[in-house]
Amino acid sequence: MQVFSVDGMTCGHCVRAVTQAVQSQDPAASVKVDLAAKEVGVESRLSAEQVIRLITEEGYSAKLA
Repeated sequence: MQVFSVDGMTCGHCVRAVTQAVQSQDPAASVKVDLAAKEVGVESRLSAEQVIRLITEEGYSAKLA
């Protein structure tokens, strides 16, 4: 599982937006969001760069943790 540090997530809508962004490109992806830690764990066939791009397109700042 790849873990990303994501700034700007504050609520359930943020969780859904990030999850749906990743799963739009990999429907089988497992996405686990920890709002308190501002981290997103992703188990996916997508590369880290692809996941970061998808999260960034939703308006959040993301990098590998």
